[in-house]
Amino acid sequence: MGSHWKWDWQIFLQNNGGGRTYLQWLMSAWGWTLSVSLLSLAVALVVGSAVGVMRTAPNRWLVLIGEVWTELFRNVPLLVQIFLWYHVIPSIFTSLRALPSLVLVVFALGFFTSARVAEQVRAGIQALPTGQRYAGLAMGLTLAQTYRYVLLPMAFRIVIPPLTSESMNIVKNSSVAFAVSISELTMFAMQAQEETSRGIEIYLAVTGLYFISAFAINRIALFIEQRVQIPGTIGGHP
Repeated sequence: MGSHWKWDWQIFLQNNGGGRTYLQWLMSAWGWTLSVSLLSLAVALVVGSAVGVMRTAPNRWLVLIGEVWTELFRNVPLLVQIFLWYHVIPSIFTSLRALPSLVLVVFALGFFTSARVAEQVRAGIQALPTGQRYAGLAMGLTLAQTYRYVLLPMAFRIVIPPLTSESMNIVKNSSVAFAVSISELTMFAMQAQEETSRGIEIYLAVTGLYFISAFAINRIALFIEQRVQIPGTIGGHP
C-alpha cells in the first residue's frame, strides 16, 4: 500500500490562473515579507531606543511611561495586536481607515518588537559604568547630548547580539500578516498548497526563503558588530 513521493519542482513554472507563474507569485510574496520585516524593524529600533532611554532617565515619569509601554506591548500576543490595529483602532480613529493593511501591520509588529528592543537598550545603558554619564555632564554636555554622543554609541555596541536575535525574530513574526490578507510568504504557502496540492515543494521553498532572510540579517549584523568592535576587546567587551 506504500507509495513514493515524486518531486515536482516544475509546479513553480506553471501559471496560477492569474497571469503569472507560482514562482513569480512566490517572489512577490517574499518581497511583501521583506517589506513588512524591514519597515517593522525600523519602527522597532527607533521607538524601542527611545523607550529604552526613557527607562534609564532620571525623570520618574519618563521611567513610568517607558515601563508601561514595555509591559503593554510585551505581554499582549502579537496576533491580538494585529487584530486590534486592523479592526478596533481604525473604528476609534476613523482617519486610520484610509491606511493600507501594510501600514497597520508595520505599526503592530514594530511596536510589539519595540518593547523587546527597549529592554535590550535599557540593559545596555545600565551595563555601562555610571561614571560615563557623569563624565559627559562634566564636559558640559546636556543630558540629551550625553545619551546621544556618549551612552548610546557604547550601549549599542553591547546589545548588537541580542538585537540581531530580535531582527531575525521579526522576519518570522511577519508571518502573522497573513491574518489581515497581506500576500506574504505564509499566505502564499497556504493558498498555493490548496491550488496545487504540492504542499511539500511549496512549504520547503517558503521555509528556504525564511531561512535565507533570517540568515542574511544574521550575517549583516555580524559584519556591523565586527566593524564597530572596540579595538583590543573580544565581542566588544574588555
